[in-house]
Amino acid sequence: MENHSEELQHLFNQSQDLLSRLISTPSFSKGEEETADLIEDFLSSKGIEFSRNGNNVWAYPKEFNPDKPSILLNSHHDTVKPNEGYTKDPFTPIIEDGKLYGLGSNDAGGCLVSLIATFIHFYSKALPFNLILAASAEEEISGKNGIESILEELPEFELAIVGEPTLMQMAVAEKGLMVIDAKVRGKAGHAAREEGENALYLALDDLLKIREFQFKKVSPFLGKSKVSATVIQSGTQHNVVPDLCHFTLDVRVTDSYTLEEALHELSETLQAELTPRSLRLNSSKVPEGHKILKVAEKLQISQYGSPTLSDQALIPYPSVKIGPGDSARSHTADEFIYLKEIKEGILGYIQLINTYAQL
Repeated sequence: MENHSEELQHLFNQSQDLLSRLISTPSFSKGEEETADLIEDFLSSKGIEFSRNGNNVWAYPKEFNPDKPSILLNSHHDTVKPNEGYTKDPFTPIIEDGKLYGLGSNDAGGCLVSLIATFIHFYSKALPFNLILAASAEEEISGKNGIESILEELPEFELAIVGEPTLMQMAVAEKGLMVIDAKVRGKAGHAAREEGENALYLALDDLLKIREFQFKKVSPFLGKSKVSATVIQSGTQHNVVPDLCHFTLDVRVTDSYTLEEALHELSETLQAELTPRSLRLNSSKVPEGHKILKVAEKLQISQYGSPTLSDQALIPYPSVKIGPGDSARSHTADEFIYLKEIKEGILGYIQLINTYAQL
């Protein structure tokens, strides 16, 4: 690709233009219809056939071969809502000092347009695998109408490359998430008398245990699993001993545990009734010896374990998370991505695919 700087510049120019249009189009989770339309129009303008389910858009290579393995290029086009700290219009793409400002520019618009450019670059080329593009919805809320909803319509994948801002470092493992609703039961009574059994105090016993809790198993790559108490609610009026206390646990689980195993270990320690809201958002880890790890070594790409959640959690195939931009900028006021990061992202993805094809 180094010898094709003109093509790279052309892909970059198209990517910058597409990203600017995406920034200008609000696409909060569950409301991504217009950005899905934009992606459809862009692919159509390149003569690329596509499919759509809800607000998810995907495309196959020009010469799809069902006998070949497949690799997924995936990123999302939904965004969070802008916070109150913005000093620039979040829906106006502004270029200043080599930065493109706008909501979703960094998370994950830069990754998405770079992956689309990569797909276009390889669209008509012969590869030993099928390269499939998927621009997904509802990633920011891990929604059921996002990537999970279209996997049955796609082939099995040898590898998924998930575009998220990682400074083009490669996350080869990612923590999963389990949100637990905990319920502690006491006995109601009058606060002025020695009556009842205070559910708040019973819950406090559990909360003190949670504050010191350590999961038994430690992942060599992701370290410790972690549980945090984040919400508590109890009582109805000042003079009644509460008979019920609800609290919420945020559990970040490494590849050392399934979500069910982590739930069981917590249940053995706490007296509360524990009900997980979902067992969908699993941790992930690329299997030892997978070809993508050899690619990372050959290209001298740094590898790490990611504490943040992405669509990796919903993709039941080996996956890595890599992309232009910086996770530290995600969901911040006046979000931006450096224009040079987009160009480097396109080049980096193309080198990744070329190297993978050669191994």
